[in-house]
Amino acid sequence: MKRRKAREYALQLLYSFDLTDGTLSKENLQEFWREHNHTEDIKQFTEELVFGTINNLEEIDELISSVAEHWDLKRMATVDRNILRFATYELLFRDDIPAAVTLNEAIEIAKKYSSKESSAFINGVLDRITKKINKRIH
Repeated sequence: MKRRKAREYALQLLYSFDLTDGTLSKENLQEFWREHNHTEDIKQFTEELVFGTINNLEEIDELISSVAEHWDLKRMATVDRNILRFATYELLFRDDIPAAVTLNEAIEIAKKYSSKESSAFINGVLDRITKKINKRIH
């Protein structure tokens, strides 16, 4: 399965969700899938990321805000904010994905879709989130 492609699709859907003030209709989702070439496993993983993120958004945003020093979540670039959101969802709720994989994927997607500085910013924030989560566990 091409999980990178699923994460890129998740970014697109979460970006749209963010820009439409928190709405993602069944019709929008169906239209998205009609427009994108995908396999069933990519669609399933994408939707797990998107809805897992949306359903836990308050906790995810609180965690990002708590470690993103001097950054207000609303002032972050929309792409960066949503990469951080789905990656934080993975770190918090997906035990089947190693943290190193999540961080690497988020950084690579930031390099592709955001500014030159974004990958370092995202790396720093996700590193702090990983450490905070590990402190909770141990």
